[in-house]
Amino acid sequence: MSAALSAKPEALKIIPPERPLVGRVTPPGSKSITNRALLLAALARGTSRITGALKSKDTALMAAALRQMGVTVDEPDATSFVVTSTGRLQAPDAPLMLGNAGTATRFLTAAVTLVDGRVVVDGDEHMRKRPIEPLLVALRALGIDASSQTGCPPVVINGTGSFGQGRVEIDGGLSSQYVSALLMAAPFGTAPVEVALTGKNLDARGYVDLTIAAMRAFGASVDQRDEMLWIVQPTGYTATDFTVEPDASAATYLWAAAALTGGDIDLGVPAGAFTQPDAQAAAIIAQFPDMPAVIDGSQMQDAVPTLAVLAAFNTTPVRFVGISNLRVKECDRISALSTELNRIRSGLAEEQGDDLLVASDPDLAGQSLSARIETYADHRIAMSFALAGLRIRDIVILDPDCVGKTYPGYWDALRELGVSLTPA
Repeated sequence: MSAALSAKPEALKIIPPERPLVGRVTPPGSKSITNRALLLAALARGTSRITGALKSKDTALMAAALRQMGVTVDEPDATSFVVTSTGRLQAPDAPLMLGNAGTATRFLTAAVTLVDGRVVVDGDEHMRKRPIEPLLVALRALGIDASSQTGCPPVVINGTGSFGQGRVEIDGGLSSQYVSALLMAAPFGTAPVEVALTGKNLDARGYVDLTIAAMRAFGASVDQRDEMLWIVQPTGYTATDFTVEPDASAATYLWAAAALTGGDIDLGVPAGAFTQPDAQAAAIIAQFPDMPAVIDGSQMQDAVPTLAVLAAFNTTPVRFVGISNLRVKECDRISALSTELNRIRSGLAEEQGDDLLVASDPDLAGQSLSARIETYADHRIAMSFALAGLRIRDIVILDPDCVGKTYPGYWDALRELGVSLTPA
């Protein structure tokens, strides 16, 4: 790491490369899968080895919380965790502080019901604005004492060591993380637990598929009766060795960087080999600069910032629909994308209800448009707007270190491809 980056500059200027970006970059392990595997390993009796894992702020927060509850989490190398557990979580002696890690917060809110005692799940100022009440309502339907004064963290759980039994309903359109949280705790019911969806749609269904695959890898019995109902048997979990695939959300930035510069970046994994829903973005990126006029982001939400910045250079305007849940991510990403695209050039984007319309102009490439991009402590805003700097001069990314939430090596990866970055 260069001296400039090791000093953690407050802002980075992206210098557009003078050639296509060509090379090989290995994306980090999937954050979504790593945090699922860590939790399931902690709930399994014995020792599990997780390889190919992501080491980032979000996964570090999950690991730290598990250690607070008596789980041994060793890190023998840069991409592995070795988790040893009795299969039960102990009451921590202090609140679980999870920063702005949404997956860790939602998953642990359900999992700590298995503690025999009181647990407080909390986060930073951003997490304290992110809703969690629908999950608490579902937990209370199972007889669990779960409360929050604001409908957001901090959450107080008074656990009894069991997840109860019977049927629990939750609106699948609110967040797939609520559904995954319930499913992962369900093998600790006193009898089978039915997780049923209400509403018409399941937000980001692919992430629930990831959850079920991981649960089955750790020995759970999950029967999906239809698109709206799962029955989970009270099996608990069995320790196992588990390999994490590379992060598809991180891959989208590299696919887009290659498309924007006419380059060829080898990720070592073909797009079709990913099981994560954000990999769907690869087919859309492959159509650049003739991306579709309407893109439904409901099943690949973390890829939307990548696609929105790419759309600024498209030949025709692009409307993003099905993205209302982006308003309750690390920041209001619909507003952030619109605001920062318009910071590059007024009129480049517009919020229309919960849709985002990107005006698109291929002539942006090669221009000098001074813009200091506010990142809102959101890693995806930082990484996606860095793409704009590959084709537009004078793009500066504020708080670049926020990428450490999921991709600590992002700036190094760009540099290795030949992109110059300077403190600004």
